Amino acid sequence: MERKSEMKKYLAICTLILTLLLVGSKQAHATQPELRVGMEAGYPPFNWTQNSNKNGGVPISGSQEYAGGYDVEIAKKMAKKLNRKLVIVKTEWDGLAPALTSGKIDAIIAGMSPTAERKKTIDFTDNYYTSHLVILVKKDGVYQNATSLKDFKQAKITAQLNTFHYSVIEQISGVKKQTAMDNFPAMRVALESGVIDGYVTERPEGLTAQKINPNFKMVEFSGENGFKTSKEDTAIAIGVKKNSPLRVEMNQALASLSEKEQQKIMHKAIEAQPSETKKQSWVLKIIKENGPMLMRGAGMTLLISLVGTIIGTVIGLIIGVIRTVPFPETRIKRVLLKGLNLFFSVYIEIFRGTPMIVQAMVIYYGSAQAFGIDINRTAAAIFIVSINTGAYMSEIVRGGIFSVDKGQFEAAQAIGMTHFQTMQTIVIPQVIRNILPATGNEFVINIKDTSVLNVIAVSELFFQAKTVAGANFRFFDTFFIACVIYFVMTFAVTRILRFVEKKMDGPDNYTPFANQMQVQTPEER
Repeated sequence: MERKSEMKKYLAICTLILTLLLVGSKQAHATQPELRVGMEAGYPPFNWTQNSNKNGGVPISGSQEYAGGYDVEIAKKMAKKLNRKLVIVKTEWDGLAPALTSGKIDAIIAGMSPTAERKKTIDFTDNYYTSHLVILVKKDGVYQNATSLKDFKQAKITAQLNTFHYSVIEQISGVKKQTAMDNFPAMRVALESGVIDGYVTERPEGLTAQKINPNFKMVEFSGENGFKTSKEDTAIAIGVKKNSPLRVEMNQALASLSEKEQQKIMHKAIEAQPSETKKQSWVLKIIKENGPMLMRGAGMTLLISLVGTIIGTVIGLIIGVIRTVPFPETRIKRVLLKGLNLFFSVYIEIFRGTPMIVQAMVIYYGSAQAFGIDINRTAAAIFIVSINTGAYMSEIVRGGIFSVDKGQFEAAQAIGMTHFQTMQTIVIPQVIRNILPATGNEFVINIKDTSVLNVIAVSELFFQAKTVAGANFRFFDTFFIACVIYFVMTFAVTRILRFVEKKMDGPDNYTPFANQMQVQTPEER
C-alpha cells in the first residue's frame, strides 16, 4: 500500500511539473506578439506558394503550405526588427485592404503601390522596391518584336483589377482595352489561350513569367517609347492601418535596406522560381509535386459543403415546420408567430437574392470591421454555406410538407395529436424522403459553389488550384486536374445518394401482406 501511495505521489509530482512546464512554455510563446502579414502568395517573384520551407519559405497560416519570394524576405526583416513572430496570411488581392482595415492582418506586403486612391483608406511606409512597367506577350506572336507603345495599336491589352497597371493602358493609341481581371493566373490563362494579346505588368513578374513558361515574352520599353508613370506608381511599399505606429517602426527598418540589397534579394527570388522541365508530362508532374495540396483543398471543399448542407437542411426543416404552424388563438402568440414568420421571410429573400461571394465578404470582413468580431476562415465558410443553404432548403421543405396528403393531418388531429407531434412522427419522415433528391442537388451545388469562398482565402480546391497554376504557369494542366477532382466528388456524392434513396424506398417487389395473402391457383383450389 505504501508503494502504491508513493507511486501516486510521484505521478502527481511529475504531472504537476509537466503542467507547469507546458504552461510556462505557452506563456513564453505568448509573450512574443505576432506580425500578421497579408499577401496573395501567387504573384511571383514577389510572393508565391510552395510545399516546403525551401529557400527560406515561411508557413502560411491555417495551411500546410509555405510562402516564398521577395515580399516574404522583406516581411522576415520587418518581423526581426520589430521582435515579432512572422505569420503569413494568404489572401486574395481584393481582400487585402478589407483584411487590413478589419484587423485580420497587421500589414500588406504584396507588391502594392502606394497610389493616392489607396492612401485614402490605408497608410504606406517608405518604398521597399521600385520597378517599371512592361507588357507580357506570347513568344513568336505578332507583338514579340514590339519596341514602342505605338506597336500595340489594335492589340487586346488588359491588366489586374484595382491596380494602376490598368489605367495606363489608355496611353496606348488605338488599343483595344479589355476588361480588367482579378489576378495574374487569370491573365496568363487568357494570354496563352489567345483571348488577349498581352497584359501590363512589372518587370520582375515579367522576368519570372518568361522564365517559367517559354511561350511568354516580356516586352520592355526605353525612354519615351514606354509608359509615363509617376514615382508613386512604380514604387512598392508596405500597407498598414491608418495612424498605425507600425509605419514609423517599419520605416526605421527599411532605412537600413539599400537599393543594392533590394536588387540582390529580388535576383535571388527570381532565381528561386521553378523553370520549364524538358519532355515531362506536366499533368503527372503537377500530381506528383502538388497532389497533396490539391487533395487537401478537395478535403476542405467536401468538409465545408457537407457540414454546410447538413446544417442548412436542419435550418430548413426548423423553418419549414414553424412556417406551417396554425395561427394560435391567443393574441400574444399570434403576434410572436407573425413576427417570426416575417423574420424568416426576410432571411430567405436576402440570402436567396444575393450572391454567396458578396455574403462572404460582408460576413467575414464586414463583421470584423463593423463589430470587431474575428471569425476563423473555415468557421466563416461553413457558416456562410449553412445559412445560404438553409434559405433554399426552407422553401424545399415547405414544398415537401405541402406534398403530404391533407388527410394525414386531419387523421392526426382527430386522434388528438398536436402540430409538432404530427410533424415529428408522421410528416417529417415522409418529407425527408421526398426532399432527398433536392437535398442531394444542394450538396452537389455547394461542392461547386465553395469555389467563390476563395475571396476570403479559404483553402478549398479552386483556391489551391489557382495557387498551383500561379506558381507553375501551367493553367490548362492544373485546372484540368481540378476539373477531374470536382467531377469525381460530385459523381461519387450522386451515386451515394441514389443508393440511400433505394434503401429508403425498400425492395422493388415489396407487396403489403405478401406472406399472409397468397393468391391460390385453380389447381390448388
